[in-house]
Amino acid sequence: MILGPVWQPAYADSLPDTIDRIRPSIVGVGTAYPPRQPNRKGDTVSYHGTGFVVGNGKQIITNAHVVAMKLDQKNRQSLAIFTGHGTDATVRFAQLVSTDHEHDLALLSFKGGALPALTLGDSSRVREGQDIAFTGFPIGVVLGLYPVTHRGIVAAISPLARPMEKARSINPAQRHRLRNPYDVFQLDGTAYPGNSGSPVYLPGTGEVIGVINSVAVKKTKESLLKNPSGITYAIPASHIQVLFDAVPQ
Repeated sequence: MILGPVWQPAYADSLPDTIDRIRPSIVGVGTAYPPRQPNRKGDTVSYHGTGFVVGNGKQIITNAHVVAMKLDQKNRQSLAIFTGHGTDATVRFAQLVSTDHEHDLALLSFKGGALPALTLGDSSRVREGQDIAFTGFPIGVVLGLYPVTHRGIVAAISPLARPMEKARSINPAQRHRLRNPYDVFQLDGTAYPGNSGSPVYLPGTGEVIGVINSVAVKKTKESLLKNPSGITYAIPASHIQVLFDAVPQ
């Protein structure tokens, strides 16, 4: 996969233009039963998070925790993505291709025609103070597929887990992170649970530099806090390549 530059070129679009371009690549991620399935357990469709199209146009990136549900396989419940815009939504059945639990990322593939794929930027060149935007479904798809965009800056680039003063205060998850450290982006824009898996991109080009993630980060980075903060985090897009490397060629 070719990674693009992350600096803002002279030909950068305005954010509204960029949103128009990337909107067809933003999908809801959840589960669905086949039409007219009489024995389903729960809703016909269920929304769990956001994803975005990459690669060959039939692949989706989202968070691993978004697709970590137990499926009712007996009655043919399947992973699904929701495409379209407004109330004109289409359900496409999907399957899990590979998972990177280390960075809480997942790669899906879906059936049907290809969708426009987003370009992955070089997240190693991201700087603190850089403008960003992210688009997803913070309140789900109950009112239709109306993606919401927030904008902000990269407020900090910091380790997922920090050293503890007392060894006994380190839980197993923190110990693992300390042995396998990597940085995450701290953003000053506000994301919500449904934003999990949303792409973080450059407002002028639409190049993806990160993936919104709060669950995995807060379990380690904020584990000492009695009440989790409202800070939004993102996993650098450089880790997406791990998912493609895990796919048999």
